[in-house]
Amino acid sequence: MLGPLGHLAALLAYLPRRKVQAAADASMHRDLAWSRSSRAGDLPAGLELAWLGTAGFRFTYQGQHLLIDPYLTRLPLSALLRRRVVTADASRLAALPDPLAILVGHTHFDHALDVPALAARAGCPVYGSASLTQLMKIHGRADLAVAVEPHRDYEIGPFSVRFAPSRHSRLAAGLWTPSDGELTCEHTDELTPSAYRCGQVWGIHVAVAGTRFYHQGSCDLIDDEIRDRGVDYLLAGIAGRRYTPRYWERLLGRLEPRVVVPHHFDDFFRPLDADPAYSLNVNLAAFPDEIARVSRDFEVRTLALGESVCGERERSAHSL
Repeated sequence: MLGPLGHLAALLAYLPRRKVQAAADASMHRDLAWSRSSRAGDLPAGLELAWLGTAGFRFTYQGQHLLIDPYLTRLPLSALLRRRVVTADASRLAALPDPLAILVGHTHFDHALDVPALAARAGCPVYGSASLTQLMKIHGRADLAVAVEPHRDYEIGPFSVRFAPSRHSRLAAGLWTPSDGELTCEHTDELTPSAYRCGQVWGIHVAVAGTRFYHQGSCDLIDDEIRDRGVDYLLAGIAGRRYTPRYWERLLGRLEPRVVVPHHFDDFFRPLDADPAYSLNVNLAAFPDEIARVSRDFEVRTLALGESVCGERERSAHSL
């Protein structure tokens, strides 16, 4: 595990070869495509999983939708630098169907900015932290907010959901967590990107049609709070993973997933309809070897931005 100076040195070494690294990441992204797996159709029949970019996913089953961390607005980097109030882009959100509910792992803007607008449009509940409740309150829809309890089961149509307390990874050479603390704004005209404080972080279990998913939106964890082993699919955010000691050993050892699906490696300052790019020094190309060093029993699959996969097999249903 490198210290801050080591991480800074690694970043400086990366910058001159950024294009080379991006090409390697793109190549690995293609090589690991879900469609290339020999078991590509192993989701249950009727279940669809879509990657929305960043940490966002859509689950669809029996015509009903569940969203996690949907973020389609994709603010440009200049919006952060100018520190101006930001709002959701309704024209981009039109691409999403109305969900039964929205689940939020933490309230940074790249996870929560679009949530109030989507929830208000659909009239659906949003599940997450006290910071999420505050965000919904200042948008005038506190009635839609559910402040979740750790490890409690929530039944949402065909989906069974549970939240496990977690942590956000450190960034900036491992020195600090960006926008840490609780979201405390009282009015929407205070909502600059940095005002979207992290709040409580959650890992999210979703069970549907006999299949279990675990969504890890940020690269840190509270080991003892992960209580379910043998999940089918780990949806694993990978930005910032290098700053958490023994991250994969700890996370994979707890969850023992059959398939690992990386996310949060895209450059989320670029619109979804632009050519895809990768986050600064995310090194997707190294990801499979990192997983293999823990065990070669875990299969790794990737989705393209906006790509969805559908199931072809039948399984008996069970909840978390």
